[in-house]
Amino acid sequence: MAAPSGRSGRRLWAALLPAALLCLAARAAEEASTAEFDVRPGGEVHSFSRSLGDYTCTFTYSAQGGTNEQWQMNIGVSEDNLLFSCSVWRPQGKSYLFFTQFKAEVKGAKIEHAMAYSQAAVGRQSDIPLKQEEFEITETTVSHREGKFRFELSKLMIVAKTPRDEL
Repeated sequence: MAAPSGRSGRRLWAALLPAALLCLAARAAEEASTAEFDVRPGGEVHSFSRSLGDYTCTFTYSAQGGTNEQWQMNIGVSEDNLLFSCSVWRPQGKSYLFFTQFKAEVKGAKIEHAMAYSQAAVGRQSDIPLKQEEFEITETTVSHREGKFRFELSKLMIVAKTPRDEL
């Protein structure tokens, strides 16, 4: 399911998704993992990946300018094992690197909701979502849209539905 369209839809989506992910994170407190990693400039493609049980989240990117930045990936599975979440962000808020490409991919689940941000909330600042035309969402990936992405990325959030085993 893609984000709502239009200006008011994007604002609503930008407000609701972080709240939903916080609820999911609270419910998944025992089933969560946070890892730090460096986002490195230089134009080469790099990946960072984490798994939790049957689910994996992989962040692949290429960036230019500046020096390494400390980023975090948080993955979690809801207590009822119906949702898998993956968040990738720069805790300091805005990234000063220029991203030439990005892709976050989940394995073992299908994306239900996703959002990408040019700036992550810090202090009194709010998340600033990318424009809908800058990125695309498929069943398993969130990635930049060639020719539309404006090179700014500071946060990605994904909530994916896990397969259900029916008895």
